[in-house]
Amino acid sequence: MNGLLDMVDAEPKPEFWYGLPFGYLQLDLQPTPEGIQEVARQIEALPDDVRDRADQVFRLYSVVLTLLRSQAVMGCALGMHPDERGEPTLSVLTVSTVPTSGAHPEAVLLQMLGTGPDNGIVPVELPVGTGYVLETERITPAPTAPPEGQDEPAQGTVWQGTVAIPVPRTSSIITVQLVTPAVELADDYRGVLLGVARTVTFDDPAAPDPAEVPFSDSGSGADERSPFG
Repeated sequence: MNGLLDMVDAEPKPEFWYGLPFGYLQLDLQPTPEGIQEVARQIEALPDDVRDRADQVFRLYSVVLTLLRSQAVMGCALGMHPDERGEPTLSVLTVSTVPTSGAHPEAVLLQMLGTGPDNGIVPVELPVGTGYVLETERITPAPTAPPEGQDEPAQGTVWQGTVAIPVPRTSSIITVQLVTPAVELADDYRGVLLGVARTVTFDDPAAPDPAEVPFSDSGSGADERSPFG
């Protein structure tokens, strides 16, 4: 669960990049109308015994997509990994930025999270600076059909881990968040969360190395290819 495959551009405008862990599938936050219509067409062509289930998943995707857009999420990936019994466990990885209106982002972040000795916030040193880790367990509606005889959705406990990274250069806060109903695997998912946070970079991995660019000049801006610069 800790292997990293590719570097992912944050959407919609790449301001930073991060590693996508093994077993995670990037969710398209900007699907084209043609792509949505094609998915709907494929669902219509499915056999009756699986069409209803596929339609429920498609509708859930639409609801989640609307929610993520309203919260300015820049990247989202769905994970599936086997537990100790070989059963699949699910998780959702999201990455977003929060502007702080020109204020010092670290001060704003600590004010938002609280500065008491028992607030559960743990600082961690990352390649891009100091991040702050916060973990919690909470009750949330489960993405399944309501129990038989009930109208209200089923409830479930999830583990939620967040790494918040203040970025003074842009007066913003990058948040990397991982949520899973597999509460008993919190230690493993904490490792995944911190692994992703350590891959966050402001330098485009696809940009050429300044040392390999002919006639590169230290004053030409070649070392400032970060979109945050």
